[in-house]
Amino acid sequence: MVRIINSGKRKSAVAKASLEEGTGNVWINGRNYRNLNFFDKLKIEEPLKITEKILGKLNFDIKVTVMGGGEKGQIEAARIAMTKSILEFSKSKELQKEILDYDRSLLVADVRRKETRKPGDSKARSRRQKSYRWFSIMLTDSHKDRNLTDNL
Repeated sequence: MVRIINSGKRKSAVAKASLEEGTGNVWINGRNYRNLNFFDKLKIEEPLKITEKILGKLNFDIKVTVMGGGEKGQIEAARIAMTKSILEFSKSKELQKEILDYDRSLLVADVRRKETRKPGDSKARSRRQKSYRWFSIMLTDSHKDRNLTDNL
């Protein structure tokens, strides 16, 4: 019995997929993928549908464990890990070409990460709001005495 283990990453989510010979079941964190939200289920089905189209049938089971990140990042990490495992299991160049033509992000992780916060600022790119109040107070304070005497 062949067991293939691969991992996938997306943002701070890390997925580990374990593929074994079987009947086509896919489990993500102990839950069947068919019980996920509709769009999450569609994202997980993409590599499975391509594989079924090229190879004919799914003769393997996949168990994926995902840790870290948010819900969508975990789904993306799971599909990368699944696709890598499927390709290693099938050893099909035609399947690899088809997957890369369909969506490169199924096989290659997105390396973008959150930009770090800069010291003295509130966020990564935003700067402190400029205030003219300090300058206007200085002007009014210096002219305050003169204005009061002129009015008397």
